[in-house]
Amino acid sequence: MSNTATRLITLLMLLQSQPNQKASNLAEKLGVSVRSLHRYITMLDEMGIPIYSERGPYGGFSLVRGYKMPPLVFTPEEAVAIYLGTSLVREMWGKLYQDAAQGALAKLDNVLPEEQRNEIAWARRTLITTGMRRAQLDPLTPTLEKLRRAIREQRRVRMAHRKQNDPDAQTRELEPYALVYRAGWWYVVGHCRLRDARRSFRLDRIVELTLLDKTFQLPADFNAQEFLAQGFETETKVLIQLRFAPDAAHIARDSGVAWDSIEPQSDGALIVTLTMPDLQWATSMALGFGPIVTVLAPEELRRAVRESARAIAEQYAKI
Repeated sequence: MSNTATRLITLLMLLQSQPNQKASNLAEKLGVSVRSLHRYITMLDEMGIPIYSERGPYGGFSLVRGYKMPPLVFTPEEAVAIYLGTSLVREMWGKLYQDAAQGALAKLDNVLPEEQRNEIAWARRTLITTGMRRAQLDPLTPTLEKLRRAIREQRRVRMAHRKQNDPDAQTRELEPYALVYRAGWWYVVGHCRLRDARRSFRLDRIVELTLLDKTFQLPADFNAQEFLAQGFETETKVLIQLRFAPDAAHIARDSGVAWDSIEPQSDGALIVTLTMPDLQWATSMALGFGPIVTVLAPEELRRAVRESARAIAEQYAKI
């Protein structure tokens, strides 16, 4: 337990759950010495929390009978929002916050009134999020843990990072400012010493990472949200225009979340536009639809699809 406030709240919950607890047992549960435990008892007493002790083999510390921690004042909807948010943290950040999320949910269950607990039970059965697009998290956990520590302690890291479609990694030092989840991928944002500029790097492309003893100061003008809004807007993008044949228009409509725009045509076809990070991804996506889709633009994508389709046909002709 990392701070005094957390220990005081936990101690109060322990005393509420069971009377006549020995100082040694309470100290062990809190992970502190008996001397520190007595100091926390004194602090609670000074805060007006009624605690008394009984001597003897069956004695110990207890709350005055009838005293209860004031309940958390949440509406049922607020309780569900907290539960769903905590569950999402556990889902998206995996082992990095798994224990913390489980502990928070357990504490909520311990102190919430019955109405809120019933609402959460209903939400668990009926409000479900699954199949979220994200890279496999377990291999990234050591990198996430190192970077989280570096950000908290404001320490530089040395990393070997490879660019997109490049098997060779480049070594650079980074002053990490924030960890970001975006569109299924994790990024670290910070000041790149090699380029002397703020950059973002995808974590799955970090080949090697070392925590350094060099420290840095987070710039007062840095705002993660503003950087992301500006930085990701300047990323290289390929603007694509596709035509879905009339008998395949329903497929385009079913995939509506993927398109920037949809334009119905007089013959029943649909023309869709979208943006993708590079030509290779765009080629793979266009080929995936097969003959029901015709690439209208850009011309370099039309050439890439033609060449790939020809190479695939030749490959299978040999089998």
